[in-house]
Amino acid sequence: MVKKDIPNPRIAALLSFLFNGLGQIYNGEIKKGLTLIFFSGVSMLVLILGAVFIFYFIKGQFSPFTFLAWGIVLFFIGLTGMIVIGIYSISDAYYKAKRICDEYERRDI
Repeated sequence: MVKKDIPNPRIAALLSFLFNGLGQIYNGEIKKGLTLIFFSGVSMLVLILGAVFIFYFIKGQFSPFTFLAWGIVLFFIGLTGMIVIGIYSISDAYYKAKRICDEYERRDI
């Protein structure tokens, strides 16, 4: 492996911070990166669906209390999923890039 092909842990973490899964793709873990992007998108859709339920309840379109309850539950499930996936994505990208750098340095010595 050429020195310029070694991923920088800080760049990997920054890319995953900007968009979940990009740091994994930068590190060469394409399948893991695309999986994280998919689950991040699903979490975002659940969050948006919850927000829509809450909005329509407040606006008066859906009057049963169950719409508000489902909206709150879906919103927080989506938000929790996005936070967990984001933290995992950032830390995984950083530590994987760091392991790649350490392995390169051991081979180089």
